[in-house]
Amino acid sequence: MKKQKKVFSLKKAICFLLVLSFMLLPLSAFAGETNAGSGTGTEKNDLQKAAEEELQKELGAFEITAEQRKLAKQNEKGYPPLDAGRGNPNWINTQARYAFARFMEYALGECEATFQQENMAGAAKKEGISARFDAAMDPDSPVDAFLINAVNYCVEKLGMDKDDLLKELADAIIGDYYPEPSRCLVNTEIILNTFLQSVLYGDANLASTTKVFPTEGGTAAIDYIFDSLEHNRLLKPGDGIAIATPIFTPYLQIPSVKSYNLVSVDVSTSMENDWDIEDSELKKLEDPSVKAFFLVNPSNPASHALSDETLDKLKEVVEKNPDLIIITDDVYGTFVDGFRSVYSILPHNTVLVYSFSKLYGVTGWRIGLIAMNEDNIMDELLAKLSEEDKQFLYSEYSIVTENPEEFPFVERVTADSRSIGLYHTSGLSTPSQVFMDFLALTHLIYESEDPYLELANDIVNERYEALMEGLELQADDCENNSHYYTVVDIYALIAAKYGQDFLDWFKENKTEIDFLNDLAGKEGVVFMYGPGFEAPDGTVRISLANLNKEDYKEIARRLYELLDQYYEVFEEETETALPGAA
Repeated sequence: MKKQKKVFSLKKAICFLLVLSFMLLPLSAFAGETNAGSGTGTEKNDLQKAAEEELQKELGAFEITAEQRKLAKQNEKGYPPLDAGRGNPNWINTQARYAFARFMEYALGECEATFQQENMAGAAKKEGISARFDAAMDPDSPVDAFLINAVNYCVEKLGMDKDDLLKELADAIIGDYYPEPSRCLVNTEIILNTFLQSVLYGDANLASTTKVFPTEGGTAAIDYIFDSLEHNRLLKPGDGIAIATPIFTPYLQIPSVKSYNLVSVDVSTSMENDWDIEDSELKKLEDPSVKAFFLVNPSNPASHALSDETLDKLKEVVEKNPDLIIITDDVYGTFVDGFRSVYSILPHNTVLVYSFSKLYGVTGWRIGLIAMNEDNIMDELLAKLSEEDKQFLYSEYSIVTENPEEFPFVERVTADSRSIGLYHTSGLSTPSQVFMDFLALTHLIYESEDPYLELANDIVNERYEALMEGLELQADDCENNSHYYTVVDIYALIAAKYGQDFLDWFKENKTEIDFLNDLAGKEGVVFMYGPGFEAPDGTVRISLANLNKEDYKEIARRLYELLDQYYEVFEEETETALPGAA
């Protein structure tokens, strides 16, 4: 049997982490246990050597896919490549982009009205800005009409002062001042919180008590959070961090290159349980040595949101482990009807991460955010730190605040994002914050259903149905399925269509990477390798975001075309192997 190739997995991320930190851990740590121990120097060297040898063999799932993209472009049959590995959507929101361009033009006019000399202008003036805005906007223009409605919404529904809002937006879109406040512009925080309330908070009324820190995308948000948890001694070497798997591969790798020295606890989900977390897995979080729990919800690659039952049980877990810090990335939340974030039911313990990238097609803008409640467990834990740790942090933050001991965690994250000393220049670029405002307002201005949001959901649902029909698989109509991605069990598909004998032959003669390379090189189709996300062997992740409906029918046809070719070889070999065969 050919040796199965592997990818950078959760356990290997921890191996890498050990190599970097030279930290002694018992072998049990690699199996997901949380108790750190001591060992001899020989054991330490053996562990390091084993980890280094494994890492030399490993490739990340995204690196594997990158190679298959090259194969797909030059596929043997000359098919147009169909890359279902990318999570980047093939649609964009035009309304916010037109609004951004139009408001930029308006704001430039405000600057030039102050003074203009060749290519130089002044800064926008607040006095009279509302009247000038009303005069500049044409209600018969769809773009201007949106801006009028958006500003009216902020004034009438959110209670903003019109002059203050327009002055803030004008300065911000021009980008002629540092972000002020550094963490988030005043009106931007209100707009973003109202948006999050609508799409993620559910029935929980959290907008008025939530602090928002806009960031350079969701991954930067995750990086900032982990850095600050470590810097503020809330996560220390040897602490357990639970990770809900399968999960976006780079999230497994972030801690491994930072020398955080954390012990990983795998909280797994399964296809058989609709990718929800079973009670036995949730129980792992009750252990007080588990200091943090990190998840993507809805998940990636499985694309399922946690059920209401699991959310309720998670509340029970926190009652038993009240200091647990939960970090949830909810980027796909808008693709599930009635979605409820973990933050909506456990705001005291949860740090929320959201990115506009997937819904609005703005991955290149790198715009996301961190949100946490004014009353949060991080601030409580800071107050419980040892005097030695408090003194260290006092000296660190005293250069940016007169009351370091009262400096809240959300502001520490902001300061840490610029190495503390550059706190006064921290914060996401102001034009990016305005763009986030306009994206959020394209949703908020509607009293009932948002047509753009409905269209985005309809698109991925139609593509999913086309794929399932083409693969002759039963559709997963679970209400928590976002359909942004889907995980397909190739082994189960082969067994159902071709029989167990062929599946046994397939496993004997083809590794999963062989199969994916053939699919790309022969048929021009690219999938993501499932086990690279800690998904089961034999699975692949297929994105429903970046190809058209008919492409997914073609993907299914090409997949079976390859399997049919394999089956012909299997039949020939089987026939030849029969007694008396020529």
